[in-house]
Amino acid sequence: MPSCQRSTRDVAAEITDLIIRKIEEGVPPWSRPWRVQGGGGRPLRHSGAPYAGINTLYLWALGDAQGYRSRYWMTRRQAQALGGDVRRGEAGAVSVYYSTFRKQETNPDTGRSVDRNIRFLRHYIVFNADQIDGLPAHFHSVDAPEQPIALSRRQTQIDRFFEAIPALVRHGGSQAYFTPTFDYIQLPSRSAFQTMDHYASTRCHETIHWSGHADRLARTFGKRFGDNAYAFEELVAEIGAGLCCADLGLPNVLHEGHASYVGHWLNILRGDKSAIIHAAAKAEQAFAYLRSFSAPAAAVEHRSVQSAMPIAA
Repeated sequence: MPSCQRSTRDVAAEITDLIIRKIEEGVPPWSRPWRVQGGGGRPLRHSGAPYAGINTLYLWALGDAQGYRSRYWMTRRQAQALGGDVRRGEAGAVSVYYSTFRKQETNPDTGRSVDRNIRFLRHYIVFNADQIDGLPAHFHSVDAPEQPIALSRRQTQIDRFFEAIPALVRHGGSQAYFTPTFDYIQLPSRSAFQTMDHYASTRCHETIHWSGHADRLARTFGKRFGDNAYAFEELVAEIGAGLCCADLGLPNVLHEGHASYVGHWLNILRGDKSAIIHAAAKAEQAFAYLRSFSAPAAAVEHRSVQSAMPIAA
């Protein structure tokens, strides 16, 4: 990892401002970019590893705003190592590393040593491959005629993902929701949706809610967000569903029933510049938890994702 930078820049505020602007424009970065960018999918590091947490949302939003079509982002030094050169005058984007460390302090009253968790946010500068000359061809998106994807080409993958998750799902009625009291997901019948893709997209959203139950990830927001706690959970579910849909190749649109939360989301983001970072981390944790059920048993311990997950840079 490149060395992180300390500066007087308010990186959290910069990220939050861009996310707010994209929401106000009607294109939340977790619902649109993989369908409009040439490469599709999550933003990637120079090594091909996907970004996570707030970096995913921020680079999606920035790439969409700037019209970049490549999924790849890298530092100037990484570009040079690959034979590339960032064009003169190009502005870089911040990629953040958000984590905690323990510091031992002495209580002045008792003289006892205590451990204190200290949170920190650092950043470094990355550039999109579209800003760099001389990179190997695979770093750049190749335009191709858009081909409709037959449902059968991904239905097996979708079914495998949901069938591995031990959530109780009931069908019927006209509403989609998760009830924590009785611990089940309610969805309209499959025939009520425009397509099976839209059904799966909605199921992604409700299954993210399911992951936050007290017996699983125990996702609560308490006094920090007060009356906005429910809206904040909806924000986590929307972002998590976006990650899920991107992974499965599904459409992800802001459903009419969730549009009423947009005003609450904007209030939360304007009132707390670190809220979107917190939401992205919780969404990433939820998606990792769901994905763990279909991962090889030897490689994943379901409970391990219940611990705090720092946002990787």
